[in-house]
Amino acid sequence: MQIPLLRLQCGVNSYDWGKIGQQSAAAKYAAATAASDFSIESEKPYAELWMGTHPSLPSKDVETQRTLLDLVQDNQALVGREIAGRYGNKLPFLFKVLSIQKALSIQAHPNKKLAEQLHARDPRNYPDDNHKPEMTIAITPFEGLCGFRPLAEIVHFLNRVKPLRTLVGQQAAAQFEEIVKGSEDAQDTATTDRNKDALKAVFTSLMESSPEQIAEATKELVAEAESAPNSFAIDPASETNPNGASGLAELVVRLNGQFPDDIGLFVLFFLNFVQLSPGEAMFLKADDIHAYISGDIIECMASSDNVVRAGFTPKFKDVATLKSMLTYSYAPIEQQKMEPTEYPYATLNTVAYTSGSSTLLYDPPIEEFAVVKTDLNRTGAKATFDPIPGPSIVICTRGKGKISVGPAKTEEVKEGYVFFVGADAECILESDEEGDGTFTTFKAFCELTGKEGMPNGN
Repeated sequence: MQIPLLRLQCGVNSYDWGKIGQQSAAAKYAAATAASDFSIESEKPYAELWMGTHPSLPSKDVETQRTLLDLVQDNQALVGREIAGRYGNKLPFLFKVLSIQKALSIQAHPNKKLAEQLHARDPRNYPDDNHKPEMTIAITPFEGLCGFRPLAEIVHFLNRVKPLRTLVGQQAAAQFEEIVKGSEDAQDTATTDRNKDALKAVFTSLMESSPEQIAEATKELVAEAESAPNSFAIDPASETNPNGASGLAELVVRLNGQFPDDIGLFVLFFLNFVQLSPGEAMFLKADDIHAYISGDIIECMASSDNVVRAGFTPKFKDVATLKSMLTYSYAPIEQQKMEPTEYPYATLNTVAYTSGSSTLLYDPPIEEFAVVKTDLNRTGAKATFDPIPGPSIVICTRGKGKISVGPAKTEEVKEGYVFFVGADAECILESDEEGDGTFTTFKAFCELTGKEGMPNGN
């Protein structure tokens, strides 16, 4: 049987935090993939383009209008025998484009065991029984909150942001400082476990603040940020602030404008503030606390739609579950950023080599997915990908070109076009013969038993 190359029609979700109209990359890509009845509304927020088989918004084959979920359930060869044996006849990953105008919720995604428990208990709010580790790759400049800060930074803010200390409580803050003092960077298990317990206690104290307490503290916090942005949260002795005074003050004012009197304004002092340039990435394990703030990103995750929320959202919040599920690991943001490496199982032609073209692998420490970003920077540049025993989805985010699978199947590719590539198929990407030749794609894939050294293979 010939392994198909399918152009996909992909749906877009409209959430309040999405970018508006044509500003949204998710909307523009959806319009490129969609049938003729889809048009971008100029005042509507468009948040997420979904690419995959998740039943909440499965992609469709443009030609037949059958869902990709139906197609792979009817034909195991599309996902590969071993992938189907492990995950069933569906893609084990969900590929997305997010366009973020407002902050997403303070949230975490449950591990596999907790996901099963939450789904059994509350399937309406937790629709999947699967975990949801996820990876973020910036398309445009991105801001977010990711993981707990180093403990010394949390201590700094507890001492320099009075309304934060008021909410946490003097006793809880003092106990936290006393426990972690002198051992903020310790590496031995006993000390780090003790520090995590202390962090859990002080964070829990914050999260148990009443709405009235939060509203009163917010007034004081925002007043400080607006009246003295250049000295906001500064230590007078060192004249420093872990995130820079004016930038942090601006962030507080901006987030309060989006979500007035929200606990998230104070949670941000506990979390790393991360900024990613295009092409930079970070990985979030299950049970990692985070919140996205702005930008357009590629996101890939295990196939799940479970979110435990606790702030910056009008949606269902489950603060008790969030407090109990977090690992309370703390580290500089650099430890959660991912450094891509050259993908060794793609061959670039001579034109591509001499033009600075590249195939970069983003390989998180899980087996469900990895992503390759391909940049072809000159007319006639070509990348040939070796067959892998699992499925792939490819999206073009810049330029145009063509994609080929097998000798008889070639499709034109434009910005926003999305394709499914079946298991065990060689895939060729080639930049357009006209224009400047710039052509950027992201390819999400899963394979379990590939060559030694191949992502997720052993």
